[in-house]
Amino acid sequence: MARTLSEPETATIDSVTQDGRGVASVKGKKVFISGALKGETVRFRRRKKRRKYDEAELLEVLEPSPIRIEPKCAVFGMCGGCVSQHINGHEQRLIKELELKNSLERIGRVAPSHWLDSLYDESVEGGWHYRRRARLAVKDVPAKGRVLVGFRERYAPYVCDMHRCEVLTKPVDSLINPLSKLVGALSIRSRLPQIEVAVGDETISLTFRVLDHPTEMDLMAFRKFATLYNVQVFLQYSGPASIKILKGIKPAPLKYSLPEFAVQIEFGPLDFVQVNKVVNRLMVSKAIDLLNINESHDILDLFCGIGNFSLPLARRAHNVLGLDIEDHQVRRGRKNAQLNEINNCEFLKADLSSIDGSEHWMKIDWDRILLDPARSGAHQIVGNIETIGAPRIVYISCHPGTLARDAGILVNEKGYELEAAGIIDMFPNTGHVESIAVFQKN
Repeated sequence: MARTLSEPETATIDSVTQDGRGVASVKGKKVFISGALKGETVRFRRRKKRRKYDEAELLEVLEPSPIRIEPKCAVFGMCGGCVSQHINGHEQRLIKELELKNSLERIGRVAPSHWLDSLYDESVEGGWHYRRRARLAVKDVPAKGRVLVGFRERYAPYVCDMHRCEVLTKPVDSLINPLSKLVGALSIRSRLPQIEVAVGDETISLTFRVLDHPTEMDLMAFRKFATLYNVQVFLQYSGPASIKILKGIKPAPLKYSLPEFAVQIEFGPLDFVQVNKVVNRLMVSKAIDLLNINESHDILDLFCGIGNFSLPLARRAHNVLGLDIEDHQVRRGRKNAQLNEINNCEFLKADLSSIDGSEHWMKIDWDRILLDPARSGAHQIVGNIETIGAPRIVYISCHPGTLARDAGILVNEKGYELEAAGIIDMFPNTGHVESIAVFQKN
């Protein structure tokens, strides 16, 4: 039986969240309305009813906010990739700053001594065509007569019917339709669920996840596409280790540069890299500046990945040790050190979520720590921070809640001061809040 939609309602928006949802109080209950802005009067329909709040779809803006702008993307509101295209970049950053401030106060019971200026791409196109790493969903939809390629819809698990993407870096932004036609012509069109996009400074790679082996005709179609659009094509048959470049294509390394530090970093088609080239450069420079290091310092880079911070740090410090749980990341970091002829940087494998203080690297007197954990944060690290004993820490976060939790421990239990904090607008037009915080031992 089809679910009956609720009747449309009207409300005035009291506030807005970092993920682009307006908040209204209707009949004593909070309602989160996607796409509505503070001060607006809107018509909406409740989509999901929960115990303490409801989630709703915006139907019409009756009285618009002066900060509302026209979205650039034709499928904004349907696609789940962007949530803030209707808000100008400055206002987006103010909303994210407020989210960080509220998280630090509410969860960590802390506040920085001063706020850092936001890090963002100040160019005219700063909020667009920045995403160099993405996973595109693929779905054969006979009813539409085509294969859909893109991101998931906002209100449903379906692939959005889109023809281009304004946040993917050029020229990948224009490859949605060509990819749809390519997959639609394959014998395995219904057995290809996703495409991984990775873009370096000079090279583009597309990794097709295939559940069945392509026929020779399919392989010919892949090769023709690779030649026509100047991309590298990889096929992935199962896990990440199964990835293989298409025969007949000469592999060229994916890489990006950090010119300020004379560093080039190679990465694989499935490796994690920061998605925004310009903002990543700003972030690395700011983090190293805030660490306040000199050539006598020994630096510990935790959750180091392939060396995004470790290698630039090594240009300024005495020694750097990067730790990460992923074997392939550690190997890639070592290779990057060799490629850049950096001899004072070592990479080791370590599970930073289960340390107990007995690890050999925790018994070294570190001068500085760089933290760049996943969304789950660095709870085990900050819980054992006195064993490491570094007087200064720079923490890069992709989740304000876990940063606030860890900041509370460092400040309220471990004797550190939250010297400064600010946002990094790594994902413009989305609700992702990246941030940077500096802690100094009292």
